[in-house]
Amino acid sequence: MFNGLFGWLSSDIGIDLGTANTLVYVKDQGIVLREPSVVAVQAGTNKVLAVGDEAKRMLGRTPANIVAVR
Repeated sequence: MFNGLFGWLSSDIGIDLGTANTLVYVKDQGIVLREPSVVAVQAGTNKVLAVGDEAKRMLGRTPANIVAVR
């Protein structure tokens, strides 16, 4: 019953959370996202400030209160 009801809303996807890159694959579309597996967080609060390419550009260039990690 739910397949008929919700089947048209769903897509088959695959997510690869690799150590260097994160990939998202969507059936019939191929890879729709390819980003570095990097996150930048605010020290103390762990608030996420950036992910992917933006966070990678921050590696080694952040003040002490921001930590960018792979």
